Amino acid sequence: MLLKKRIPMKYVLGKIKVEITLVLAYTIVFEVFHNYFINLPVDIPIAIPTMIGTIISLLLAFKSNQAYDRWWEARIVWGAIVNDSRTLIRQVLTFYKDPNFSVEANEFKENFAKRQIAWCYSLGESLRNKDALKPLEGLISDEELRFVKNHQNIPNAILLLHARDLRNAKNDKRINMYQQVEIDNTLSRLCDEMGKCERIKNTIFPTTYSMYIRVTLCLFILLLPFGLISVLSWFAIPLITAIAAAFFLIERMAIHLQDPFENRPTDTPVTTIANTIERNITQMMNEYQSEFDIINEFHLQPERKKAENNAYFVL
Repeated sequence: MLLKKRIPMKYVLGKIKVEITLVLAYTIVFEVFHNYFINLPVDIPIAIPTMIGTIISLLLAFKSNQAYDRWWEARIVWGAIVNDSRTLIRQVLTFYKDPNFSVEANEFKENFAKRQIAWCYSLGESLRNKDALKPLEGLISDEELRFVKNHQNIPNAILLLHARDLRNAKNDKRINMYQQVEIDNTLSRLCDEMGKCERIKNTIFPTTYSMYIRVTLCLFILLLPFGLISVLSWFAIPLITAIAAAFFLIERMAIHLQDPFENRPTDTPVTTIANTIERNITQMMNEYQSEFDIINEFHLQPERKKAENNAYFVL
């Protein structure tokens, strides 16, 4: 995602440099032939290119709105993923019964948190058609890694591991049935949000619509010099180039926004959002770990005193 407030003009114009070059060459050739070689008798009223430009503006406005809706929906979905990830870890930390403050319970919660972080990174990589297994290294165990490798949809396999641990916790009476239902509802929302992202990714914007816009835009640029022959002469070259650049930039912007998971600067910032989720979950686990260490220290004090007394009497 573009994070800078000021985007370099070189980057913007670089997206349409081929189109601008062709338009500039066409207008220069047109003016040269008109003024030095062939006195073109064709004088198209400026109203005709104006009408075509109005039609293009309406088409581009519709396409830009639809493209932005797709991008904004993707951002809303990932905002929900942030909230549900926090909710999931909070539920696991508070619902899981651990009266003895055991190391086993601490490992269960820590593994659950790391697995959720892995799920966020894996989902982002899979949406961008990249290696969804790479972010899992160091976050899940080797046994779990072998399990997810057998699945085509890696994030879905991680949710299945979540559900399996949830079932085991219920069988071990670490959580009750109502708590299991609440956590499972959170997992269901995460699965639903994953499906929404996949729907946006796999739903192709109608290519015929883009083709119609491009054909109409080319027709507009071809006719525009004929309408400006008797008005601007050589000054028509920079004007036509600027007008064409504006239309091409709007079209290119819409093309980039309509696919928010293509690993481009204009994408929905899934990696940045996953980093935010990781920081939040890590902070929650650090606070829980500090509380766990303090309580363990408190419970071990009587045993330590007893051991010290026994050592004193032996001496």
